[in-house]
Amino acid sequence: MREAVIDVGSNSVLLLVEELGPEGWTLIDEDTSVTALGEGTRSTGRLNPERMGQTLEALQRMFARAKALGAEVRAAATMAVRIASNAEEFLDLCRKQGTPVEVISGEEEARLGFESVARDPLFGRFDRISIVDPGGHSTELLTATRGAEWEIAFKNSFPVGTLGLKSDVLTDESPGPDQILEAIRRIDDLISDKWAGIDPGVVVVLGATGTNLISIREALETWKPERVHGSYLSFEEVSRAVGWLMPLKDADRAAIKGMENGRERTIHIGALILERFLHVVKAEGCYVSVKGWRHAMLEGR
Repeated sequence: MREAVIDVGSNSVLLLVEELGPEGWTLIDEDTSVTALGEGTRSTGRLNPERMGQTLEALQRMFARAKALGAEVRAAATMAVRIASNAEEFLDLCRKQGTPVEVISGEEEARLGFESVARDPLFGRFDRISIVDPGGHSTELLTATRGAEWEIAFKNSFPVGTLGLKSDVLTDESPGPDQILEAIRRIDDLISDKWAGIDPGVVVVLGATGTNLISIREALETWKPERVHGSYLSFEEVSRAVGWLMPLKDADRAAIKGMENGRERTIHIGALILERFLHVVKAEGCYVSVKGWRHAMLEGR
C-alpha cells in the first residue's frame, strides 16, 4: 500500500510518498517546492495571486508524481490558508484542477507534529519531549510526558512565522539592530504570554529552519536526510547563526553551501524564531527532525 501526503505550507509545498510493508513504512519519494504562498498574507489578509499560481503548479506536479507511483494522495494546508480572506478562492482552484486541499487547524498541526517525533525510535525513548515547529505564519510548541499514553502538558500554535515577520518587522533584506530587537521583543512577549513555565524536557525542532542549519553546518551539497536527522543544535550555535546570517543579502545566503534553494529569504528569520523559543523555554539546545506532521498524517491513515 502506498500513500502520499502533500503539506501546503505558508512558505513551501512538501510531498511525501511512503509504502507500508511487513516491517512498517518505507520512504518512496519526497519533493519540496518553495512557493511562498503566504507571502504578505499577514499584512494584506489575502493570498497573493502570483504565489497561488506557483503553488497550484507545484500541486499539479506533485499529485501527478504521487499518482504515477501508485499512491493515494491527501493534501492539507496550514496557517496562510487558515487566515486568508480569499482562502476559498484558492481551495476552489485546487479542486477545479483535480488537486483538492483541506485545511487543518493549528492544534491538529501541533498534535501531528508531536506524533511524528513520539513515534520515531530516535526520540520516542525520551520521557518528556517538546516540539518546536517554526513555519511561515505560525510556530507550534507542544510539550508532553510519557505515561500509559503521552500526556500533553502544553500545546499552542503561536501566530508568528518567518513570512509574517518579514512583511511586518524584518522587512529589510539585511535587517539592522533596531528591526532585530523589535522582532525579539515581539516574539518573546508572544511566547511568554502563553508559555506555562514548565520543564520542556528534550526539545526537537521540526521544519526547514533546523534542517537547513544542519545542512549548512555540514556543508551538504545534496540533501542527505540521514546526515541531518537526529543532529543536535546548541542554543549558542543557533544564536551564532542568527548573528552571521542576518547581515547578509539574499544572494549571499543563497550561495552558502548547504542552503536549500529558496530558503535564503527566510532562514535568518527562522533561526531567530528558534533561538527565541529555546530562550523562553530555557532549553540548552534542540535535536533536529527531518519529519513533520505530514509523516504522522500519512502513517496514521
